[in-house]
Amino acid sequence: MTASTSSTDLPKSGLGGQISRLNQFARSAAGRPALLGGLGAVLITAGGLGAGSTRVHDPLLESLYLSWLRFGHGLVVSSTLLWTGVTLMLIAWLWLGRHVITGRATEYGMIATTGFWLVPLLLSVPVFSRDTYSYLAQGALLRDGFDPYLVGPVENPNPLLDDVSPIWTTTTAPYGPAFILVAKFVTMLVNDNVVAGTMLLRLCMLPGLALLIWAAPRVARHIGANPAAALWICVLNPLVIIHLMGGVHNEMLMVGLMMAGIALTLSRHPVWGVASIAVAVAVKATAGLALPFMVWVWMRQLREQRSLSPTAAFAIATAASLAIFAAVFAVLSWVAGVGLGWLTALAGSVKIINWLTVPTAVANLTNAIGGMFLPVNFYAVLEVTRIIGIAIIVVTLPVVWWRFRHDDRGALTGIAVAMLVVVLFVPAALPWYYTWPLAVLSALAQSRPAIALIAGFSTWIMVIFRPDGAHGMYSWTHVLIATGCAVAAWWWLYRTESTPAEPIPQSGGSAGESGR
Repeated sequence: MTASTSSTDLPKSGLGGQISRLNQFARSAAGRPALLGGLGAVLITAGGLGAGSTRVHDPLLESLYLSWLRFGHGLVVSSTLLWTGVTLMLIAWLWLGRHVITGRATEYGMIATTGFWLVPLLLSVPVFSRDTYSYLAQGALLRDGFDPYLVGPVENPNPLLDDVSPIWTTTTAPYGPAFILVAKFVTMLVNDNVVAGTMLLRLCMLPGLALLIWAAPRVARHIGANPAAALWICVLNPLVIIHLMGGVHNEMLMVGLMMAGIALTLSRHPVWGVASIAVAVAVKATAGLALPFMVWVWMRQLREQRSLSPTAAFAIATAASLAIFAAVFAVLSWVAGVGLGWLTALAGSVKIINWLTVPTAVANLTNAIGGMFLPVNFYAVLEVTRIIGIAIIVVTLPVVWWRFRHDDRGALTGIAVAMLVVVLFVPAALPWYYTWPLAVLSALAQSRPAIALIAGFSTWIMVIFRPDGAHGMYSWTHVLIATGCAVAAWWWLYRTESTPAEPIPQSGGSAGESGR
């Protein structure tokens, strides 16, 4: 695969030139997937008014005489519009995937397409998740003088609480001080206005998307991969555009900051890189999986620059990384006025039960199959499988860290493997969790079979969840539909003829290392 050059890639200066370039792109054959996906986004936004993760009581819809979209035939209309939009966006994304495989995709085309798909969703109600309501309620806790790491939203009765899922009303915030500050800032500006809060919170996710668009191509080029393919995998992926942006998830900030930190470290700016990863951890703890692997990268850079011994370089890189991390985290915690109580709330995910992790899937299968012959205590089995899953994570992560230490490509591979292990074996996972490893895999998994697998898996995850945030994993009909869509997506890309890849200039000192 290679990023081809077209007239839409010719440099044009000034705002007028950029608008002209964008208009030219939209009118070209390369812009057709962008327009198709944009239409899909418009339909998702329209259908979301009734079928999305809407408020329990919505005065805005009532004032617009649109409440009928949430019930009876109106809900059928809304659901049809929304799922038609999802279908169009998936088709457009797979269409672009064929362009990636055949070498016709360009980096500019991917970025421009992101804009066409994103803009309509900026006006959407939350779709496929109700988490944004929890974010707002947790921000209001800090705003009103409560510690969100000690009490749940239920302790601060206000209009925001009405839309928080009951399972999370008593749960303390599992997010770091940086994100709690963002949520507090939003609720300070909009008070208890849910609609304005949702819109502003989504805008606060845009820097994460911008950082991901900036970082993913740079990481790809660093190891000689296709930047356009990287953008297709981790930016235009429906799990990012629809779930992270449409659903308003703080993973968008976390992933963007983490990838920016990785890109900065690989480009020999380790201090800024580690600081960026530290801020990402202060949004959500998962980003911390990247930091130990960046120590290896920094160590190699120190050895090259200062001719240090491996031990000395490792000691300096480790000590500096820990110092930077601690300083950034301390400042953010001080500004937010909170401690480390959020770490204890990470266990709150045990309340989620679905088939997206190995421990829960094994417990469900044991209950379904074993229950036909013997009485099975599902929750007892689930507790055992989850303990085993945590043990697998604890044992595997140090091994992965040590195994992938030799070069920059190895460090990226190690991060991706570590995140996959965590997502697969934690007590519970949600669709957007898979955007963590996908961001790193975007530079590594660019072969035709890998792209086809990513397409199939992303399609399955996208279809198996419902627009109101529930999932259909206990409905055989829904599972079969999602599986059929996934197989079709995989097959459509797998049978696409690929073109030989041309070498892509590599940065820094990774050119000789990436082939090890």
